[in-house]
Amino acid sequence: MKTKHHSQSFIGRCILDTLAGLREGLSRFSGNSRSAVIFCLNPGDPLLICDPQNLLRGYEPKLKDLYIDNQSWRDEDCQRYDRKLYNRIAPVENLQLDGLISYGGCSGAVYYQVWFTEHHPNMCSIGPTERWLEHTVLRFSHDMANESRLYTGISGSFLREYTTHAVRDYIVDQVNLRLGIDTHVRIYQALESVLGISKTPEEGAVPHGELIFVEPRLLHQLNMIAEFSSEQQPQLNHHKHIRKLLLSVEHSNNKLVSNGTRILGVCDQHLPEFCLVADFQGKLGYLRLNDDLVCSFEDGSFNSTTHRAKLFEVEEILLDYDLDTSVRNSLFQVVSALVHNAETNGFGCTLVVDLEDDYTGISGQLLTPPIDLQQPESLALAAGLSRTDGALHIRADQYLHAFACLLDGLSIPGEDRARGARYNSALRFTAIRNNSIVIVVSSDRPVSVIYRGVEARKRHPFTPADFCSLSTELLSTWLGSD
Repeated sequence: MKTKHHSQSFIGRCILDTLAGLREGLSRFSGNSRSAVIFCLNPGDPLLICDPQNLLRGYEPKLKDLYIDNQSWRDEDCQRYDRKLYNRIAPVENLQLDGLISYGGCSGAVYYQVWFTEHHPNMCSIGPTERWLEHTVLRFSHDMANESRLYTGISGSFLREYTTHAVRDYIVDQVNLRLGIDTHVRIYQALESVLGISKTPEEGAVPHGELIFVEPRLLHQLNMIAEFSSEQQPQLNHHKHIRKLLLSVEHSNNKLVSNGTRILGVCDQHLPEFCLVADFQGKLGYLRLNDDLVCSFEDGSFNSTTHRAKLFEVEEILLDYDLDTSVRNSLFQVVSALVHNAETNGFGCTLVVDLEDDYTGISGQLLTPPIDLQQPESLALAAGLSRTDGALHIRADQYLHAFACLLDGLSIPGEDRARGARYNSALRFTAIRNNSIVIVVSSDRPVSVIYRGVEARKRHPFTPADFCSLSTELLSTWLGSD
């Protein structure tokens, strides 16, 4: 099939280059991510799909309802646009498909397009990812507006390196919505400063404390504790100086204040009606708009994760057991609290959730009597004991029966030597203790849920290729609706 303006081979190359760049960029930002697109270039053309890693499989009924049974998507009046005015795009907002983030648009260059990626469960906000997809819409529209002989493939490269721009675009949108377009805080400069400070140790110590960026006309809403003279206010690009000043608000409710250009002084915990907050928490930190999370930052780059495991797999496994609802919920809360404590404090630990009907001890330090983890002081003690080598042994009665437990077992297929002793011991142990869940928290923050000798995953893993290997095809064929 050929289009009115481009050969199918050119369109396919452009789509695959763009999908590859989008996928690789989002994978850096959010962890392994897939991408897909549904589009048609001209009014009256059938919809095409390119879904190299089966991201959209399982959504066939919804897509059929949206695009085959219902033709309202063709109502977008984009024919009035000149083909070369590729940046006049009527947006197609997120389709609200569970587990997916989508964004699309209609323009004179591309009559209809929607791009998709995964909605990871531990994202701070989907806003930056939506802005990433919005830029993808613009790049594809631009590529299709040009002649194929002018195509350079640079869109994929732009999307691969779009992390900071996506964060910036989302923040700017929120600032414009709340304060209007006549704002003075330069977001790129603020983000560069945040990353620079995060990478600047002070006498070997990583940064802690909060730095807020406030629009000048809102500064009167702050309760300033200390103000620096105008001649001695550090410039925002003086990362070493600001890092030293951050010590003054470390482990307190006070905050350093910037107007987007300089550091003005120190205020108390009360925030103005709108501001950007950089919360430094050691090796990692978080960006917020007041109390709303935007993203996290670590090792000199931004990412979407909250760095707090959602433990959906534990919830799903617990549902398979005949437990009272209150017991199940309480047990899950105990496990979550212990896991999040380890994540927050940056140490590794192992938890055994023993769901056997009859008690069988695990080699370790027994507690007589066991301690009730529904009691706050006992839960705090368990959090401390989780720092010791070995595992915590928790029963369905929500008592801690032992700590520093050794998880024995015979070697099994599927072990991963790259994952270390905790992980592989958990695989072996759960292979012989079928009614035990083992949660392994690594010191570098990954959390693994091990059950019956394998790692439980909410989604099937995939191995991204350097380039997408599948071509575009008719959406109706893909859906089996011919």
